[in-house]
Amino acid sequence: MALHTEIHGSADGPVVLLSSGLGGSAAYWARQVPALVEAGFKVIAYDQRGTGRSRQALPDDYRIEDMALDVAQILDATGTAECHFVGHALGGLVGLQLALDRPGQVRSLTLINAWSEPNPHSSRCFDARLTLLSAAGPRAFVEAQPIFLYPAVWSAANAERIRAEVEHALEHFPGAATMRARIGALLRFNVTPRLAEIGVPTLLSVAQDDVLVPSTCSDVLARHLSGAVIHSVAYGAHAHNLTAADDFNQALLAFLRNLEPAL
Repeated sequence: MALHTEIHGSADGPVVLLSSGLGGSAAYWARQVPALVEAGFKVIAYDQRGTGRSRQALPDDYRIEDMALDVAQILDATGTAECHFVGHALGGLVGLQLALDRPGQVRSLTLINAWSEPNPHSSRCFDARLTLLSAAGPRAFVEAQPIFLYPAVWSAANAERIRAEVEHALEHFPGAATMRARIGALLRFNVTPRLAEIGVPTLLSVAQDDVLVPSTCSDVLARHLSGAVIHSVAYGAHAHNLTAADDFNQALLAFLRNLEPAL
């Protein structure tokens, strides 16, 4: 099954490929797509296998390597020789793996609250979410999601938006088996020993108030990726490209324009 893929912007512009986190949806990037298109980029976003409009069953041993292969196939199908890869959390893991598997097709990486190896805090958070899913079902799992994504003050100020997001996520929930397979894949991911093989320019965008992924995970990436620079924000939490979108977009566009001076 071909994955649902969206293409926005200039047909001739440099390509930015967007890969979302655990939710897997192209719609996650609604605050970034217009800014990238206005700046002259061609933007590719997609619904990851098993999610959204790419719904299908996943094997129990599903891996980040499988997700990276999906992106490689999207690049091949769209005739994309190289791309600037932007990934949020799990999507960042996919970018790291793609840079190892297809180094010639990744011109740069932007990794938002990502990691290269398991850590006990994030593992505890994901284990708790899996327990919620097993013991209380999809609604409890989805209701907990904003706690991990957003700052408390932002969630309180955007209560109606959060309510609508929860109902939408519940309506489009991919199923317990798919969610377990996706979480299992990210929990097993460990490429720290191979990070030195990745030599492309990398922007590490990290929120210090992320309650799901410690900011020290980006510090590990920075130590091992020779081409890495850090964009750090004090506020915004795990999804700070949404909750502090203007700040994030400014940093992303500055990073990309430095690599594409003709734009």
